[in-house]
Amino acid sequence: MKIIKGFEKAEKLLNRQAPKSLEYKQETVVKQIINDVRLHGDKALFKMTEKFDGAKLKTLEVKSAQIKAAYKKVDAKLIDAMKLAAERIGTFHQAQKERALQTYTHGKTGWVVRPLERVGVYAPGGTASYPSTVLMTAIPAKVAGVKEVILVTPPGKDGKISPAILIAADIAGVNRIFSIGGAQAIAALAFGTESVPRVDKICGPGNIYVFLAKKLVYGVVGIDGLQGPSEVVVIADETANPDYCASDLLAQAEHGGLSSAILITDSQSLADKMTQAVEEQLKNLSRQAIIKESLANNGVIVVVKNMEEAIELTNLYAPEHVLLLVKPGTAYDEQIVNAGCIIYGQQATVAMSDYVSGPSHTLPTEGTARFSSPLNVLDFLKLTNVSSVGDALINLAGAAASTIARTEGLDAHAQAIELRMKNARKK
Repeated sequence: MKIIKGFEKAEKLLNRQAPKSLEYKQETVVKQIINDVRLHGDKALFKMTEKFDGAKLKTLEVKSAQIKAAYKKVDAKLIDAMKLAAERIGTFHQAQKERALQTYTHGKTGWVVRPLERVGVYAPGGTASYPSTVLMTAIPAKVAGVKEVILVTPPGKDGKISPAILIAADIAGVNRIFSIGGAQAIAALAFGTESVPRVDKICGPGNIYVFLAKKLVYGVVGIDGLQGPSEVVVIADETANPDYCASDLLAQAEHGGLSSAILITDSQSLADKMTQAVEEQLKNLSRQAIIKESLANNGVIVVVKNMEEAIELTNLYAPEHVLLLVKPGTAYDEQIVNAGCIIYGQQATVAMSDYVSGPSHTLPTEGTARFSSPLNVLDFLKLTNVSSVGDALINLAGAAASTIARTEGLDAHAQAIELRMKNARKK
């Protein structure tokens, strides 16, 4: 990992607020996929699943018998672990729901809070499966009151979905599961096909094709956000355990070659120990090639004068995760305003929040934590404004409304108001 010394050099490296190119070479292909699914429905899905996933399917939807059979194929310890995670995720989001938006009216004017009717959840699959993503995405939706949650996930070449994914979906209360992935799955959820129902919102991370498909169908449906490669900024002082720092940098790097693993410290001594700590732990890891690529691309150790500089750089970078490995009792978390998730404590590690802490691990990336939030129950709720208009309001504010309407040249608006003003005066 390269070491950068000084705030000014680090600021140039970590400042990503300047807009990058919004064009992607894969976008033309994704547009074609979306259009094909929109026009040809299931036929296109079967064709693309065979082409991209190597699986020749007879049916797209997973049957309940397959879900029941999955329980016999998965170790009981994993099932228990997923149930524990589900309980904690549900408890966290139930508390969030109770303290979030509530229906309110005052003087017959206010708002009504309603859950979305149907939501689509995307879970990466194929060569690797992530049952935790199913739990972290579907459970907040169910807690919010979404009636129907649809899961899409790519099959393996044998045409089957990972048993762990199926069990996670069952535990989370997913209503229907389809063996489709990639941009074609996003298109199916957005427009609907003969088999796949159209949804109101699509959630969940995926590769560049999923990312672009979500971007292109936004407006036809809602999306939770555009999640990019995983990121962590570890803020550490002289009290930090070098092995703890290294373990979290490696954990983030194993997500993929584009993941970012950044350590910011005011301790030169800690920075000097990091190379050895990383190399020692790397020896025993199965995804060494991916980790090495990630660290070569986006692995950085930044040495600054003090914690104030570390926090300023972190807020500038606005990372997905911030891990605080600092002196106990230090309240830096209150000063960090741009982050998807802040993890702190004597045994703090991002990995716990990825699975069992409770908050969803679907988080804003690529600096979008400056203006967006982690996936939460509010993503699955919508507001409808309500307003009662009677004689009292017409007499009080009708003339003002009419004046504004005529100023804007909207005579029909003014006329609609003035007709009611006349009737209100007669009473």
